[in-house]
Amino acid sequence: QTVLQGIILLPLRVICIALILLLAWLSASIATFRQPGRGFLPLKGWRRRMIQTTLSSLTRALYFVMGFQVKVKGKVASLTEAPIFVVAPHSSFFDAIVCALTGMPSIVSRAENLSTPVFGTILSSLQPVAVSRQDPDSRKNTVAEITRRALSRGQWPQVI
Repeated sequence: QTVLQGIILLPLRVICIALILLLAWLSASIATFRQPGRGFLPLKGWRRRMIQTTLSSLTRALYFVMGFQVKVKGKVASLTEAPIFVVAPHSSFFDAIVCALTGMPSIVSRAENLSTPVFGTILSSLQPVAVSRQDPDSRKNTVAEITRRALSRGQWPQVI
């Protein structure tokens, strides 16, 4: 019986995951289409709300389809309380759960990730702080950008 369930559930899950990723890519593409100051200015208005609500909901749905159910205990810190979140050890795809639960904050990511098909568009919509491993000044520039965003008094989303 469990083999039969697996034969039926696996293709359904794969199809659902593909559809959710397609919707996430479409939402990210719409929210960043002709974005003024792309990457240098924070998303505002409907663009930011679209990323926060749509991508957060789709990410939660994605994890649900994969079999994860997450319950939050306590209260998520607001932007004014904590402009920077630290997630550790940040070595797996589970970091996306934290992103979904905290309203899709900006993240720190390798610059190479932004050129990945589908995921790169979704990642770009989060306005990440891109770290280039080839640039010797990248560490200093990353710290400066995180500091600039943290001190922006709420103009930028939280950084994770």
